[in-house]
Amino acid sequence: MKTIELLFCVVVLTGWCFIGCENPAAKSAALRASDEAKMAEAKKAKDEKAKDENPKDEKTESVKQTIDAEPPYITVQHCLIAFKGTLPGKPITRSKEEAKALAVQLLEKLRAGADFDEVIRDNTDDSPPGIYKMANYGSLPDQRSEIYGRGSMVPAFGDTGFPLQVGEFGLAEYDPTTSPYGWHIVKRIK
Repeated sequence: MKTIELLFCVVVLTGWCFIGCENPAAKSAALRASDEAKMAEAKKAKDEKAKDENPKDEKTESVKQTIDAEPPYITVQHCLIAFKGTLPGKPITRSKEEAKALAVQLLEKLRAGADFDEVIRDNTDDSPPGIYKMANYGSLPDQRSEIYGRGSMVPAFGDTGFPLQVGEFGLAEYDPTTSPYGWHIVKRIK
């Protein structure tokens, strides 16, 4: 085959034609390769469009795997450290900065062995003893048994409690969306 014929038979995605290509096998192979490349490009475009329409990103998959690894039900106890303006009807005077410092200080004491019931009794801005049973996503809550659905609590409360092992403490940081009442010191008790 002449060099000029080979040049005309080369497949280029930009649409070069096959003028003067007299070798049917070369032309057929080139067309097949061109079709395969076009199909691959179409599949890639379709996948990109589907990804945009149904955003199942790595974070979504990571969250699903995390929830699947967590227990279906837990019992937690918590100490709420609020600040001025976060609990309507409660005369809380501490600032946001003071609340954060107190929550961190109390968590350190608890991890060093302080009695949690005493910490709650002396510091919580919620009603002691602050014990809640929670059902994880995919598990049924039961109001008669006072088992609250994870989605019915502030998000940071469940996000902190479910990953804990029994006896461990965690801190749900204040966030206007996920923890709007302040800092929650959470201990998983069951």
